Amino acid sequence: MLFVYFLLTFLLSLLLTPLIALVMRRLGVVDRPTQKRKIHKKSIPLGGGLAIFLAFFISIFWALFRTHDIGIDIQSRHIIGIFFGALVLFIGGFLDDKYNFSPWKQICFPIFASVIAIACGIGLESISSPTGGIWRLDLFRISLSGLGNFIVLADMLVFFWLMGMMFTTKLLDGMDGLSTGIVTIGALVIFFLSRQPKWFQPEVSLFAVIFIASCLGFLVWNSHPAKIFLGEGGSLFIGFLLGTLAIISGSKIATTLLVMGVPMLDVLRVIILRLGRKKSIFVGDSEHLHFRLLHSGLDQRQTVFLFYTIAFAFGISTLFLQSNQKLIALLFLFILMMLFGVYFSRKTL
Repeated sequence: MLFVYFLLTFLLSLLLTPLIALVMRRLGVVDRPTQKRKIHKKSIPLGGGLAIFLAFFISIFWALFRTHDIGIDIQSRHIIGIFFGALVLFIGGFLDDKYNFSPWKQICFPIFASVIAIACGIGLESISSPTGGIWRLDLFRISLSGLGNFIVLADMLVFFWLMGMMFTTKLLDGMDGLSTGIVTIGALVIFFLSRQPKWFQPEVSLFAVIFIASCLGFLVWNSHPAKIFLGEGGSLFIGFLLGTLAIISGSKIATTLLVMGVPMLDVLRVIILRLGRKKSIFVGDSEHLHFRLLHSGLDQRQTVFLFYTIAFAFGISTLFLQSNQKLIALLFLFILMMLFGVYFSRKTL
């Protein structure tokens, strides 16, 4: 049954993407290479993330309402929360692609989407301690009349986790196929984990398969040379979806961090650099590692393949690592990323 979902979702995404590209081009929603950091040479339609959105939710709602494949581990309110959160991202993203919002307007939509997801039950009660045992996050609750409980530590962690994931995929989306491919690897690793006898989560594996298929159908058109880009809404949406998948699959945050570790740490590095230079953290530049790799002599395909390889290697390692070993792997990943940054920064001087 998983293969049927995969195939139908993949074909749906594959067919929708060029149609959306045509519509966006006619609406004038295109990315023009007018800035120095842009590496494409001609105007490319934006909004391709809409194909992922439509393919994913058509399949998910079919699974939710027409079959018994979803409804226990992943509740209907979770799907509704993810749907409306994603809808907010795409409305804001389309408007931003069309009218080029200021950073302070852009950030409102991810904040609202995160709040919607949390309000619909996307949350944590505990996380695994790196030294063994469990850290409880649901001890301090604030009752909100008619709206349930606000679990302070858990909900704040989920909020910052989702925001971090969204802005990582947004800032990573500077090279053909890079952001979508890394997120696909993250979903693939969660799929493998969900099929292990120790955890066996058939609903999570179905969610992950549909997500993977949606991304791969789009990736056919987004790989170098790209025929369409994710757009603002799409780049935020895939991070939002991977972030929520990591939570509803049983707090697989460390696993997702290992897959997304290089881009997330790179975002942190660039933010620190910009603050040190008194530059806006929201304005794009060529400081990100993928641009450094490109300027050092690698081409787009080689740079993207390198990111894929690192993400896949660290992601697959989570199938064999315990919680404390994952922490060590994260530290190693941090050191590796720093060495990459220093080496390729010197090569570009």
